[in-house]
This record gives sequence, structure tokens and C-alpha cells, in this order.
Amino acid sequence: MISIEGLKVEFGVKPLFSDATFVINDKDRIALVGKNGAGKSTLLKILCGMEHPTAGNVSVATDTTIGYLPQVMILQDDTTVRQEAQKAFADIQKMADRIKRMEQQLNERTDYESANYMALVEKFTNEHERYQMLGAEGYEAEIERTLMGLGFERKDFERPTSEFSGGWRMRIELAKILLRRPDVLLLDEPTNHLDIESIQWLEQLLATWSGAVVLVSHDRAFINNVSNRTLEITCGQIIDYRVKYDQYVVLRKERREQQLRAYENQQKEMADIRDFVERFRYKPTKAVQVQQRLRQLEKMEIIEVDEVDNSAMHLKFPPCLRSGDYPVICDEVKKAYSHVVFDHVNLTIKRGEKVAFVGKNGEGKSTLVKCIMGEIPFDGNLKIGHNVQIGYFAQNQAQLLDENLTVFQTIDNVARGDIRLRINNILGAFMFGGEAADKQVKVLSGGERSRLAMIRLLLEPVNLLILDEPTNHLDMPSKDVLKEAIKAFDGTAIIVSHDREFLDGLVTKVFEFGGGKVREHLGGIYDWINSSGKWSAESGKLKVESGKLKVESVNNPSPVTLRPSPSTKQDYAERKEQQRRVSRAEKAVAESEKKIAKMEQRLKELDSLLCDPKNASDMTLVTEYTDIKRQLDEEVERWEQLSEELEEVKS
Repeated sequence: MISIEGLKVEFGVKPLFSDATFVINDKDRIALVGKNGAGKSTLLKILCGMEHPTAGNVSVATDTTIGYLPQVMILQDDTTVRQEAQKAFADIQKMADRIKRMEQQLNERTDYESANYMALVEKFTNEHERYQMLGAEGYEAEIERTLMGLGFERKDFERPTSEFSGGWRMRIELAKILLRRPDVLLLDEPTNHLDIESIQWLEQLLATWSGAVVLVSHDRAFINNVSNRTLEITCGQIIDYRVKYDQYVVLRKERREQQLRAYENQQKEMADIRDFVERFRYKPTKAVQVQQRLRQLEKMEIIEVDEVDNSAMHLKFPPCLRSGDYPVICDEVKKAYSHVVFDHVNLTIKRGEKVAFVGKNGEGKSTLVKCIMGEIPFDGNLKIGHNVQIGYFAQNQAQLLDENLTVFQTIDNVARGDIRLRINNILGAFMFGGEAADKQVKVLSGGERSRLAMIRLLLEPVNLLILDEPTNHLDMPSKDVLKEAIKAFDGTAIIVSHDREFLDGLVTKVFEFGGGKVREHLGGIYDWINSSGKWSAESGKLKVESGKLKVESVNNPSPVTLRPSPSTKQDYAERKEQQRRVSRAEKAVAESEKKIAKMEQRLKELDSLLCDPKNASDMTLVTEYTDIKRQLDEEVERWEQLSEELEEVKS
């Protein structure tokens, strides 16, 4: 579909990459990875024709369409959500107009036997067949399915786009790109403005995309679930790993270990040659050998070792006074504007707990955070515990920095006491060492600004951390270190985030926001995801029946049938059979889990009975207990086997 040959890009003395050669094939789902500034976004712009390389060729196959979602774009505000999404079908609408005009001509003309009339009939037939095969007659249903999958509700469709935040308008642009169904999708950080439900919906869509996908993302779970190939930009090269992201991480580690061994062997060989030259440089009898060694040294190509960013952040939250047992208590808290955001919120957060606020955007997560911070009024009782000192990282914290200050000045202005003597050390720990400390804020990337804002948070001791989307624009190494620092933090943490991989293993309780309510779920983020299964029901789910797509939603229980496009028709039977296998395997696992739960419950009852002295010699109870224990062990083994079979079917 797209062939890249000898690509070179340079902005300064050192090129971003050179001599890059690879091909993007149909059904490739490529994760484009590399450290910040490696040239990932630049490569996407070159692939879609927005920028031109210094050298090399990018060849796009005839009739190949490309859809590109940048990180930042200029958005229009003069239409409704539905009207903006309909722009994706502008070509289909033009086709419909052409068909209508030809139909009118056929009705008006009477020269049925003429060559011109027959040519018009043939043209009309071909155009009408193409129109039907594109599924054009059902594009309104396709629009609704896509918008609802990305988190919009039906009541939002007729609202002006100007009423929505930048993040929601970016979703509209993503919807338009998906609705056009381009042959190649280029997505630059598509999950930055999506909630967990929408991310999962997009994952499912991209995993079955009929064309090719190239994406840049710092959401490890997302790119691993979508990708089947990984391109890494490193050491000025683009290296192709034909595996998904998780496997790439393993292969990359092995590759670097091999490079290090080869590099060390080469350095040893070069040292031996230099020793020989120095030892016999002035001996006439060895002159020929010395010259041979020197030529050998000159011809050696130095082995390069893939870059590894070892200058990772070292986060350590300073010690702070111990807070009360319950830092946050909400009792019948309510917040309403023109509509009720949430009502009857009752929650208690204990000292030392790490909890997550999750749910769709606009359901009140950041609003409750602002209530806790005392930034906005509310109804009900919200108590902040004794001796609580709050550190708050807002969503727009990075944008609130003064762009005219340098990195050093930004920290110097808020530092107090002895810490001012250690500013350079702190900046160095956050990858702002040396000349980077003198950079102005306005030239920093989104990730660099987020790190700088995080430093400001660390300058004062706190025992309650409230982090609102702290991982936006942070690269994977930075997120890993931040996660470890929060895990080691002695105090309490409230984290608003849609990054499943970041929350996994970090939080032990999830508060779900939705429908004006806040529900408490014990366990980690994946416990909540697996137990709720809520996202598919609310955002609309895709089903495949009899070779047709059916769109179902809670608000519209009557399915709307769409004709599949030719490029995806052949996949439907396979996907249908796959869904059946998965459904059967999931049903078997669920039935086994019910049996296990029932037996465990009976064992508890028997335990209680046998603890009573009068039942201690009751052999009926003892026999029943022994039998159920044996059956339970067998069922657990069966459950493990069924679970393994389910994983195999899914993969």
C-alpha cells in the first residue's frame, strides 16, 4: 500500500533517521515507537504528504486513501456534531447526487435504442452498484454507531461543536476519519482524550480494521492490544520488528544484549590492534604488519548500540506529617450546574489508600476533585481529615506554566529555603540537566512541560496526592517511574486516569462515575473492567450476523442493518465463527465459576456446622465435606483448563 525507500530526514546537523526502507501492507497494525524527539510524528506527516523528507521516496499505491489524526489540529465550530460527522460522507453524497441526476435523465429520454442511452444505463448501473456496496444507504446508522462508540450520547448529536471541549472535538475528528474508512490510518496519540470505555471500543475496531494502521501512543495496553508489528526509531535508523509491542520489548532487549557483546568484542579487538601498533611502530621488521593493522583499523565500522534512555526520572516524595485516619469523607455530596453532575455521593478514603476515579469524560471526576480542593461550591458534607496536606496536579497544570520563563526560573520562583540550593540536582533528576535548564517553557514539548509541572508538585511535602490525568504526554519510562514513586508514597493518592496499564497494580479501589452516581468497586482496575462489562452496553456494540453489520445500543434496541463494504465482507464469516468460539468458551468458564462459588459457599456452611461440638461426630457432614472438597479441587482444575482454552481462542 505504501512503500518507503531510502528515507532521510534532518533538521539540524544530525539526521533524525536515514536510509529507512520498509513497506506498509494491507492489515498491518504498526506501533511506531521511539524516545521523545526521535521523529515519530514527523514520519507520520511524511507518510500522509504533509511534510517532505530530505531524501528518499514514499510511494503510495494508486487509489489508496490515507486518514491522519495529528496530536493538535485546528477545529471548526460552525456545525452540529452530526453535521460535522456527515462531512466524512461528502463523496458519497456527491455520488448520490450524480445517481439522482442520471436517473432523471433516464426517465426523461426516449431514445432507448441509441448508443448514448445504453452507455448512460451502464454508467448508472455501475455507479448505483458501487453506491450500494459502499453501504451508503445506512451511513446515518454508521455515524451514530461511531459517535456513540467514542462516548457521545444521542442528545449530543444536534449540539453545536462549539459547546464541547477541545478533547471532545478531537473525538469528532477521529470519528470523521474512521467513518471515511481510509485504506491507511495514521493516528498520533489517539487515546489522549478518550476514556477507558472509548479506548476499548477503539481497540476492538482497530483490531479488525480492514486496511493498515500506523499509530503512535504512550498507552502500553492500547498499542499492545492493537499492534501486530512494531517499527522503532533509534540511532538514526528505523528497525522493523514483525511482532506486537510486548514481544518487541523482549526482542529489543535481546538485540541490545547481542549488540553490547559484539561492541565489547570489537572494542577489545581494536585495543589489541592499537597495542600491536604502539609496540612495533618503530621496528623496521614489523613495518608491513603495522601498516596492515592500521588499514584494518580504518576499515572497521564501529558497531552501534541501540539508544537506551538511562536518564529516567527519580521521583521521591518528601516526608510529611501523618494525616488523620480518613483524609476524605463525602456524605450526600451533590453538584449541579444546569444539570445534575452527581448526587448522593457517599465515599470514604482511608489513609494510605491508592484509589482511582474512572468513568466517561464529563461524568464528574474532575468536578469532585475540585470539590475536594474547595475550588467550587457544592451541596452536602465533604470533610477533609485532620492534618491533611494536599498536593494537586490538574489536567491543565502543564499549560498553566509561564511560557516566558526558563525551566530554572520556573522552579526557582516556587522553591523555598535550602531546597533552592538543590534546584540543579532536582532538574537533572527530571532530565533537565545542563543546557536544558536554560530552555524557555514555550519551546518545551507536552511531556517536558508535564515533568516540569510535576517538579513543582514535589517541592512541598504532602500526604494526600490528587493527580488528574498525570500521564498525559508522559512517555513510557517516565510513567513507569512515576508509578513506582506513587506506589512507594506513604500517604494517600487519588488518581484520575484512563491509562489502564498505569493504574494496574497501583490502585486497590476504583470509584466509577456515571449516570450522576459514584459507585465503589474493591480491587484493581482490571477487576473493575472485567466485572462491569459496562462499556460495550453503553457505547453500542458491534455484532456480525448473516454477513451484515448490526448496530445495537441501549437507547435504540432495534438493530439497524448496514451493508458491509467489499473490503471487509470476506472477514465477516471468520469473525462470526470466532465470536461463537469465544462465546462458547466464556460460557463454559462462567458455568465453572458458578459451580466453584456454590461449592465454596457450601464448604463455609459445613465449616460452621462442624465447629459446633454437637456436630463434631456427625459422619454425614464429614462425608459431605470430604466429597465437596474433592469435587471443588477437580472443578478448579477444570476451570484452569477452560480458562487456558479461552485465552487460546481469543488469541
